[in-house]
Amino acid sequence: MAGIALGSRIRQLFTGGGRGESLFEELEEILIEGDIGAGLATASVGALREMMKRSRIESREQLTAALKGLLRPWVKAEPLALEPGRLNLLLVLGVNGVGKTTTIAKLADYYRRTAGVEEAVLSAGDTFRAGAIDQLKIHGQRLGARVVSQRPGSDPGAVIYDSLESAQARGARLVLADTAGRMHNKENLVKELQKIDRVARARIGDGSYRRILVVDATTGQNGLRQAEVFHEAVGIDSAILTKYDSTAKGGIALQISKGLGIPFSFLGRGEKLTDLEVFDVDRYLDSLLEG
Repeated sequence: MAGIALGSRIRQLFTGGGRGESLFEELEEILIEGDIGAGLATASVGALREMMKRSRIESREQLTAALKGLLRPWVKAEPLALEPGRLNLLLVLGVNGVGKTTTIAKLADYYRRTAGVEEAVLSAGDTFRAGAIDQLKIHGQRLGARVVSQRPGSDPGAVIYDSLESAQARGARLVLADTAGRMHNKENLVKELQKIDRVARARIGDGSYRRILVVDATTGQNGLRQAEVFHEAVGIDSAILTKYDSTAKGGIALQISKGLGIPFSFLGRGEKLTDLEVFDVDRYLDSLLEG
């Protein structure tokens, strides 16, 4: 069943004639396979079982509505609005391959369209990968945005410092900073992020500083572990779910939000700059459960 969305699985469950206890068992399995997690799946199906004892739920639509009502309080969403009259630094975190650099470009485009940010500074803080620096420069050219970078292997904290200096000198409102995500060497990653965090806190002054985690919707259970590592290292203010489409399981957002208290701000569905939408809990759950 890999690659089949939760909504399709739930439809198959009903068209296959599932009823009684077998329905609950299969539904719990479907939710677990959709990355909602064993604990949340068991709790939600248990609550659904009790609900069905008190009221008649006979259709897929009724069951989906009831399940959505149970899951909704567990998903947190929070707008990632820029603070007016201040320099805003968004430190974008996440493991390699989740789409950090592309998401930075999407955010720059989003704030230009919605918040009137004419000049954003893109900070190439992932100095570990030359490809990440080059990719950010390409995005900067397309967006007409200034990119601050140093040679591969340079101190990422110095890049963030220079980016903030540049933004303040130019009167820019927004710095979007890329970072490395080498999970295979967790200790070095954590130390590097904590150093960057100290630099950002010291240099931002009276500006606004937030740490944004990018999570790949197709990652599965590893997404929760990634969130735990970054949250423990520097604290996460909000998250962005990327690579989310009709085939992505996407339930990992529930686990991260419920388990770590991290709200989601955006959801990415494609590669175009405009393929970034404000995270709406109801729309997310409708997409997750109905396909």
